[in-house]
Amino acid sequence: MKVQKNGFLSIEQLQDKYLTPAGKSTAKTLTAEGKSFQEILEGSRAGAEGEVKFSKHAAGRLADRNIELTGNQIERLKEGAQKAQEKGIRESLVIVDQLAFIVNIPNNTVVTAMNHGDTAENIFTNIDGAVII
Repeated sequence: MKVQKNGFLSIEQLQDKYLTPAGKSTAKTLTAEGKSFQEILEGSRAGAEGEVKFSKHAAGRLADRNIELTGNQIERLKEGAQKAQEKGIRESLVIVDQLAFIVNIPNNTVVTAMNHGDTAENIFTNIDGAVII
């Protein structure tokens, strides 16, 4: 192997450093929490699949109607969205307690939210399924 003394690496040195299996680093770089990048990436994918997001419109409706969701209600909403997904529903009405949510299942996003007083007509349009939790 030819070693250069001018501070630059030769082609052979670069090949040895970057192209040989022995030169490759097999050690995982860990975060402060002790997780590798791959573990964090897989965890975020799994979390994203189960989480229900609220659209700007839905968040506004919750605020306008003074609706505050408990942790239990959010869990039940996620459960309802998962059941709707299992059945192949794309736009679902999910009813939790006295609250009604229209959920876009492919995006796992709550599109709008209503409480019992706002559903006086009991008419819901543009849905293809309903889940009552």
